[in-house]
This record gives sequence, structure tokens and C-alpha cells, in this order.
Amino acid sequence: MTEAGTRGQELNPAKLALLFKKQFELCKVAPGQTVAVVSDLGTRREYIQAAFAAADEIGFDIYEMCVNMIPGWTKVGVPTIGKCKGTLEALMHCDMVMIFHVPLFAKWLKQVMNNGVRVQMIIDAPDDLEQLQSPPGLKEAVLHAHRIYEKTKTVRVTSKAGTDFSYSCGEYPVMSQYGMADEPGRFDHWGGGHIHTFPNEGSARGKVVLMPGDIVILPYCRYVVDPIHCVIEDGHVVAIEGGVDATLMREWLKRGEEFAGDKDPYAVSHLGWGFNPQCRWDAIALYGDAPERHRANARCFPGNFLFSTGPNSQGGGKRTTRGHYDVPMRDCTVELDGKAVVEQGRLVDPLMIVPAARRG
Repeated sequence: MTEAGTRGQELNPAKLALLFKKQFELCKVAPGQTVAVVSDLGTRREYIQAAFAAADEIGFDIYEMCVNMIPGWTKVGVPTIGKCKGTLEALMHCDMVMIFHVPLFAKWLKQVMNNGVRVQMIIDAPDDLEQLQSPPGLKEAVLHAHRIYEKTKTVRVTSKAGTDFSYSCGEYPVMSQYGMADEPGRFDHWGGGHIHTFPNEGSARGKVVLMPGDIVILPYCRYVVDPIHCVIEDGHVVAIEGGVDATLMREWLKRGEEFAGDKDPYAVSHLGWGFNPQCRWDAIALYGDAPERHRANARCFPGNFLFSTGPNSQGGGKRTTRGHYDVPMRDCTVELDGKAVVEQGRLVDPLMIVPAARRG
């Protein structure tokens, strides 16, 4: 049985162990290493079984640590590790953590990464694990963009819809994902393929126009259906105008306020663009709006510009607000120090373009 509005799984369940074996190999997991699987009450049991079967084939040690909660997709920075005595200490001594919920913006993630532990996040559906698994060339394209973004001082984002938005870079590190946690201290997302950084404090300004077809991937997982006009001053969204989508955005960010006058939910958060040719902008139309089908698909399709609000603690900042909004935007032009790397939603630097791979 499948839920109304969703399509049935197309992946043969017996292939999961093969996919996990390939993923472990992409992550350079070898005999003699130890992997800790961090699951929760909502984790698919077939993923745990596939990971254990793959470990048997490769010959490394593996165990499961199941946390007593179901972390929600709409809540970031939930400290699933560390409250129970010994859990953080155990993960600090692993070679890799394979986690089945979002650990981003949580303090413990930084601690294990700083200890050289690589962290592989898996939060997508079985069909997407097969379709989006890192294709040849993605790592090289992402790292090429990463190096350029690191040197960038000023970014300008424009669109025919009216977006004209700029920010300064350099205060916070550039973060990149190419789908595999293959180096010590690396975090990555199976199915990922994008880069981002957090703007210098107070530097973001201008106008962002979210158009029909842009995607609110968090918290709502829906296409924008009517334009949202956002005015940004001194690093914060100060006005949100439009129809129902603007109302949803205003209400969500307001719910993130922890006290009267709290501006943190309205701060501009991570900003970057996508590269993975396996990811599809039209996935919501194809598969329905279950978040499990769109966590990588929506945020990593090539040439999208990901605009977000809220926390910046993952980059070393002080904001930990849950007033988080993620919107992959289409048809934007992105200029780094005056040079376009994305033009109207299309990657134009040839070293950032990755050929699609045949899958399935």
C-alpha cells in the first residue's frame, strides 16, 4: 500500500545492500574500521539491514545506536546525541557515523567532525538513493566551485522576476557536499551535490522575489504558487509581501521568535547553488510532496540558487534559531565578484557541469 498522492517504490528492495556497499566504498570504509549507525524511531529498518549486510561483505565493524525520538524535518539543531551518557564518547572513537536524520546545526556534530570522524547522512527514499548516488565528476565539480567561492568577496544574485540581492563572503567557511563522506572530519549527504556559505554579518541586502515553481523545501515541501517579495536590509528579511505563500513564510518565521523583537528567524542563512545532474526540479510533481523524496532532489538540482533564513551555527555563528526556511530558486543569475557562474538557472562554468549518469 502507498499513501495517497505518492507513487510506489520502484527500487527492488534486494538492491539496497548493493547500494549501501557502494556507498561505503565511496566513503573509503575498509576492513578494520568501525562505523556507528545512528538511527531513530522512524528509521527504515531495511536501511539498517542493508548497512549491516554491506559491512559483512566489506569486512568492517558496525553497530547501531538508536535514539529515543523521531527528529522532525521542520526542526533543526535537535541534540539527538550527548544527552545520554556515553553516546558522544562512543561516536568520537568511530571512523564513520552513518546517521538517518538531520544532525546539522547540532553541537555534537562539530565535536565528532573535529575529532576526525566522517559523517554520512542518509535521509532520502530508496529510489533516490539509487538515482542520486554521486555520479563520476560531481566531487571534482563541487570542489572546483568550493575553491572559487572561498576566494569570493561579493556575490550578486539577480533574476528577470525582480531579484536583486547581494552579500559579502569570507567571515564564515564555505561548505560543500558531493554525496560521500570520504575524508576525515567530513560531513556529507548521500544524494547531495551543492555548496553554500553564510553571508558576512549584516552584509545581505536587496530584494529576493520567490516565483511560482521555486520550492519551499523546508518546512513545507511545496512549490511556490504565487510570488513572494522579500526586502532584505542589514542581513535580515524586513518585509514579506504577496499572497498565501508570503503568509505561510511570515507565519513560520514568526513562530520561530523566542521573545518579542527576536530577529534571528529573519536573518539570512546559508546561500549557495546546486550541481547534481541526477537531481530533479520536477520531483514533487512526479512523486508527491513527501519530504523523503525531495531532501536532495530539490536542493541540489543543477543551477538552483538556495536562499535560506535562520541559523548560522553550522558555520561557526551564534544563531541557533529554529526559524529556518530553505528555498531553492530557479532562473537566477549568480555572479561572484562580477563573474557569472550561473546564468538564468544554468551553470556556465564548464568545470561545474557534470554529465548525467544512466541509472536503473
